[in-house]
Amino acid sequence: MGHTVKDKQKLLNRVRRIRGQLDAIERALEEEQGCMDVLQQITSCRGAMNGLLAVVLEDHIRTHLVDAEAHEGEQEDAKEQLINVVHSYFK
Repeated sequence: MGHTVKDKQKLLNRVRRIRGQLDAIERALEEEQGCMDVLQQITSCRGAMNGLLAVVLEDHIRTHLVDAEAHEGEQEDAKEQLINVVHSYFK
C-alpha cells in the first residue's frame, strides 16, 4: 500500500490513539470499573477503528479504482481486495 506513505504520520497517530484506547480498556477491566464505563471505552475504540478503516479504504478506492487508468492491471485486483475487505468487515 504505497499510497499510504503520503499520510503515514496521520495513520500512525490514529493507530497510537487506538492503542491508547485499548490500554484504557485493559486498565478499566483490571480496576473492575463499571460496565457502562467499559462499554463506553469499547465503543469509542471501535469508532476509532472504523474511522481508520474508512480513511484507508477511501484512499484505496480513490487510488486503485477511481484513478484506475494510472494503475493499469491493478484494477481487477483492487476490486477483489475491496470485496474481500468488505466481506471480512461484516463477518
